[in-house]
Amino acid sequence: MIAYITVGADDIARAKRFYSAFLPALDYGLKEGPEGLSYALPVASGQSAVLPDFYVKPTFDGCPASAGNGAMIAFEASSQKQVRDLHAAALAAGGFGEGQPGFRKSYGPHFYVGYLRDPQGNKIALFSNDRNEPGRDG
Repeated sequence: MIAYITVGADDIARAKRFYSAFLPALDYGLKEGPEGLSYALPVASGQSAVLPDFYVKPTFDGCPASAGNGAMIAFEASSQKQVRDLHAAALAAGGFGEGQPGFRKSYGPHFYVGYLRDPQGNKIALFSNDRNEPGRDG
């Protein structure tokens, strides 16, 4: 299951104009923050999130956005161990490392993620966000 999609943008205001022209009609709500735009489908009380979420952000490395820089596909794993196992398997199968599995300060305390590039250069994230597993601060 695809959990979220991120695209890079050099001009967030322009991106907001474009995506806000049609995403609200598809029931996506918008939250803005210093990290960019977050579009998500509504969640009924007591229900799980409807995936995938869609994010528009400046590139993390500060270089100009392009189809491959800022674009990322994220796949949700069942545990931190599975993130590590799948990250290692993807590297062994010809992927390139973009960030070892672990916690990142910019995300929630249980968000555990490893980053890769496929052989073509597309960025992939493997993550777990299980609150029943040890968190970043624990």
